[in-house]
Amino acid sequence: MRFVKMHGIGNDYVCVECFSQSVSDPEGLARRISDRHFGVGGDGLILILPSDIADAKMRIFNADGSEAEMCGNGIRCVAKYVHDHGISSNNPLRIETSAGIKTISLTLNEQNKVILATVDMGEPILEPSKIPVKISQERAIDISLETPKGIFKMTCVSMGNPHAVIFVDNVDKIPLHEIGPMIENHPLFPSRVNVHFVKVLSRKEVIMRTWERGSGETLACGTGASAVCVAGTLNDLTDREILAHLPGGDLQLHWSDDDNHVYMTGPAEEVFTGDWPEKGL
Repeated sequence: MRFVKMHGIGNDYVCVECFSQSVSDPEGLARRISDRHFGVGGDGLILILPSDIADAKMRIFNADGSEAEMCGNGIRCVAKYVHDHGISSNNPLRIETSAGIKTISLTLNEQNKVILATVDMGEPILEPSKIPVKISQERAIDISLETPKGIFKMTCVSMGNPHAVIFVDNVDKIPLHEIGPMIENHPLFPSRVNVHFVKVLSRKEVIMRTWERGSGETLACGTGASAVCVAGTLNDLTDREILAHLPGGDLQLHWSDDDNHVYMTGPAEEVFTGDWPEKGL
């Protein structure tokens, strides 16, 4: 099986083009191929498939084998692969996901290769039952979350997948590997949750760290950065257009007044290609 290792600001995935190949057990393959010691290594597995309603379809599996609805960094990788490998020359591209069809506008270099992608992430979901988060309030904005490590104030947003955003004074002091799993698996979140700790530098700039459900700490999270843009606005901490600094790099976010959609801009890179042995499937 031919694969391509790709990443969006350090959020890395093993991508498999399924126009000419097939994967019978993507959950099991995701666990094996994502292993950084015995596999290729990555935050998960992405299948790039044919679509009847878009230029291509993306299915994404976390490193633990669980399937995610959407991935902001992953979909930029898919868009780059689809364009650079000649699957579609459309610009913008339309990619089918479990969270709906996403439109991606491409910035190309002189060699006609994708260097940046702007993803229309759609409208944020703020209704608790649809995020989902089990609370009685109409919105999960600056609400208290009790954990064994203390009480945190969080704002919950879905960008096709659930996010809990927590604003702090210093992201580096957060013991993420202890607190992340506690919040990810908290009873308030029936589908688990992605957790983001955020320091606001100014109304236009933030620093964030991420604990992703099913993958652990990652260098970047595109849907998470989009959720942070929304949460910052809802708490009157940031403007609707921000620069987010993540451990792997930077993303530009804009929550538009015009259509209520969040737009995310960032790079995607192809690292290497390889062949996964048949016995490993």
